[in-house]
Amino acid sequence: MLLLLLLLLLQSLVSVSSAPPRCHPGVRGLCKPIVEERPKCTDVLLSYCDDMSYTQTMFPNILGHKTREEAEAGAEYLLLSVVESLLGGECNPEIRMLGCSVLAPRCEREVVLKPCRTTCEAMRKKCSHAFDGIEMAWPYFLDCDRFFVSEEEGCYDPLEGLQAEQNVEDADSMEMPPAEEPATTPQFSYHSNAQMNAILKKVEERCSDIARTYSIGRSMEGRELLVIEFSNNPGQHELLEPEVKYVGNMHGNEVLGRQLLIYLSQYLCSEYLLGNERIQTLVNTTRIHILPSMNPDGYEVAVAGAQDTNDDEDRSGRHDSWNIGRNNAQNIDLNRNFPDLTSVIYGRRRMKGYRTDHVPIPDYYWFGKVAPETYAVMKWIRSIPFVLSASFHGGDLVVVYPYDLSKHPLQSTMFSPTPDDQVFKFLARTYANAHETMSYESAQCGSSRTHSEKGMINGAQWSSFAGSMMDFNYLHTNCFEVTVELGCDKFPPEEELFLAWHENHEALIAFVEAAHRGIKGIVRDEEGNEIKDVRISVKGIRHDVTTAENGEYWRLLTPGIHIVMASAPGYTRAVKKVHLPARMPTAGRVDFVLQKAALQPDVQEEEEDAIPSMGSYDRFDPYNQYERYTLMADLSQNREERAEKPWWWNYFVLPGGPTPTWLLKQY
Repeated sequence: MLLLLLLLLLQSLVSVSSAPPRCHPGVRGLCKPIVEERPKCTDVLLSYCDDMSYTQTMFPNILGHKTREEAEAGAEYLLLSVVESLLGGECNPEIRMLGCSVLAPRCEREVVLKPCRTTCEAMRKKCSHAFDGIEMAWPYFLDCDRFFVSEEEGCYDPLEGLQAEQNVEDADSMEMPPAEEPATTPQFSYHSNAQMNAILKKVEERCSDIARTYSIGRSMEGRELLVIEFSNNPGQHELLEPEVKYVGNMHGNEVLGRQLLIYLSQYLCSEYLLGNERIQTLVNTTRIHILPSMNPDGYEVAVAGAQDTNDDEDRSGRHDSWNIGRNNAQNIDLNRNFPDLTSVIYGRRRMKGYRTDHVPIPDYYWFGKVAPETYAVMKWIRSIPFVLSASFHGGDLVVVYPYDLSKHPLQSTMFSPTPDDQVFKFLARTYANAHETMSYESAQCGSSRTHSEKGMINGAQWSSFAGSMMDFNYLHTNCFEVTVELGCDKFPPEEELFLAWHENHEALIAFVEAAHRGIKGIVRDEEGNEIKDVRISVKGIRHDVTTAENGEYWRLLTPGIHIVMASAPGYTRAVKKVHLPARMPTAGRVDFVLQKAALQPDVQEEEEDAIPSMGSYDRFDPYNQYERYTLMADLSQNREERAEKPWWWNYFVLPGGPTPTWLLKQY
């Protein structure tokens, strides 16, 4: 038994001695024991992060990049390298430094410190609109909850070095006024639809006491028709305060008006804050609505067309893409798409009691092709008691006043005035004279030169057509609209934008001020109740305006003596004689008190004669087109989101690398 135990012990010793040693030189790899080295602080060698307040970082970084080379090869670092150019200098260098605090985090005593969440949140609030402006999502690696920590967790401020520099600069320039934010300072370059909307939103944010944005609908391809309004009480109509609107880019390839209205929005905001008394008075006494682009779909096509033909100019310097993008996505000319009410009043002008105001929309109009942009603007016009309006176009240098349709079907260039011809000439003259060059004969550049007079022309006398927005405003509502042709180049080079603003900005202000010419007032009954839909008539002018919900009215008139009447069914007619002096800066106040009476036979006759085949004025969209248009726009928007990528997308798609879908807002 003892011998057996000795043999087993000897066998075990032999087997142990015959096994190769744990670290035998002849066995490859056994002499290299695995030792896990702890990461150490290393110098910050990322070139776009070399101005951070610290000099040491560590890899792997917060995103998990194991080496500096891996971090440099990622789309995150690529974004930081170009973010200044992408955002037009806005939020620079803050965004870059915030990103560096994640890609190359601070390292002290072999420990990584994370940046403060409060700094991240402040920058996101300040700069998210800039990313919206280029249709880019807020970068995932700047997720404030995911990659940043609270002060209680021992964070640091990644912008501390920058803030120290700014404090020194502030101390050196105590007497200097604060610089305006980039989004509220005009940048004289063209803006995409997303950039335009972002600018309007930023203006609203900076001037929240006087500015508000709202949408009136969507284009055929689902782009928002965004309006910005200015008033000392934005969002609400104020008693006896006139409402004025500006509409740009109705034809997508006529782009200057769009840019001027963006600049005007920025100008009204900044000048109001700077204490400009003229602008403050204008905003405090007027409600101004600005729609920079009525045809954003056409604009996108026009921009692409201009880029494609940028090198193919003819000798005149004009692009071959003269009409590319003019129409909407349905190929509809929006300025021929409104109800043709001018033909209606021409057909009834010899009938007793015919009217040229508040003409109902014929039911047959809805059987045609109505663009969603036209539909949205019609609803907008009907929902607000606009007094004055201008639409901005390109292709000539002149102010056009109605009618746009010739009163003779065989005469395409016949002078065809409205009953308010003198008022419209005054309005056209107001803009043309305030423009730097429009009223000079030497400045005329287009086909209007044959008939224009000092920068203004009757629409039908220039070129007759039906379905214009200008005629619709006048014949369907209380609003007086003119068309401003801003120049013969529909898509001028960017270097000419500053000069165009200089030429037009005084005219843009002066025209809004014209809304305060004429008379205004309130119509009440004997008990002091305001009366809606009272007709305000002026002797010698066969065009009335009506009172709004609270009995108020505005009537644009030229200086002189006028006989003004107020009438409504069930009330006796009231008459007043009004003298409007020349250069009267504000509208004269003319109130009426109507006494109740039996319905007058002549009034009854007039009502019965009011175009019975066309239905009531309140009859709008009887076939519920709005639901159909909304559905079509939503479908188009979904197709657009799937098919289109932003202009910067291809720059970030690296060969063989992961697709950076985190940059897309729809992702």
